[in-house]
Amino acid sequence: MLVSQVWDRYVSDKKIEGYSALTMRNYHYQFCVLIRYFGDIDLNEFSTELLKGFFVKEGANLKPSSLGHKIRFLKSLFNWAYEEGYLLKNPAAKIKEPKLGKRIPKYLSEQEIELLREACQNSMEKALFEFMYSTGYRIGEITKLNRKDINLQSQSVIVSGKGDKERDVYYNVRCDIWLKRYLDERHDDDPSLFVTERRPQHRMSVDLMRYIIKRISKRAGINKNIHPHQLRHSYATHLMNNGAPIEVIQSLLGHEKSETTKVYAQLSGKLRHTFYSQYF
Repeated sequence: MLVSQVWDRYVSDKKIEGYSALTMRNYHYQFCVLIRYFGDIDLNEFSTELLKGFFVKEGANLKPSSLGHKIRFLKSLFNWAYEEGYLLKNPAAKIKEPKLGKRIPKYLSEQEIELLREACQNSMEKALFEFMYSTGYRIGEITKLNRKDINLQSQSVIVSGKGDKERDVYYNVRCDIWLKRYLDERHDDDPSLFVTERRPQHRMSVDLMRYIIKRISKRAGINKNIHPHQLRHSYATHLMNNGAPIEVIQSLLGHEKSETTKVYAQLSGKLRHTFYSQYF
């Protein structure tokens, strides 16, 4: 069976399993790279050596994490094809992902957060910034939210995260004030929580949200490449520094594994060591 035919069936199965649209877009990109390299050949023509050669060439200018993502996709595709009976032998079974060093998430200090607050110029910017920071939502989760998802009484939102898993997350009083003001000032009928500034207004995209955060950071004069995910890291780090249990932070962030959240505990420990060295 040709690779393209297997791909169509693979996509259908993964959609049933609940893979997100973003994951499938990323996988489709990796599929297109595979087709460009090998052509639309029969799946059983692949061998372990062929795939290793592909990864060596493709990974020459990639970070280990990017190469790991490429390998995970192909392992997923070939494992699925083997289990479904489209492959006589799985050529990706013995291919391993590159080892990754532990990365400490980049976060913003409380002073930098205040500078960003001051740099917001209108209710939309203030509402978007405060919502990102006080909920710790992933940017892709925010773009999917509608006005009806917000519970203004309890200052909470139910969001559908990775794997379509729902979780209840709260936002603070500052966010509540600006969110209500932003929604009250809007005169459109779009159901989206955040909409474009230009008319006719429609749902704000991930790229536009990134642009707005960069625009705010440029005004604030912070000499860093600031992106929305740093607000999520800052949210988690500040919770940890203020004594929140790691289980609570894991639940609020929507992490499936506690190991993903524990990286913030390591970061918090480094901060404590810095303060100890400074004051003792």
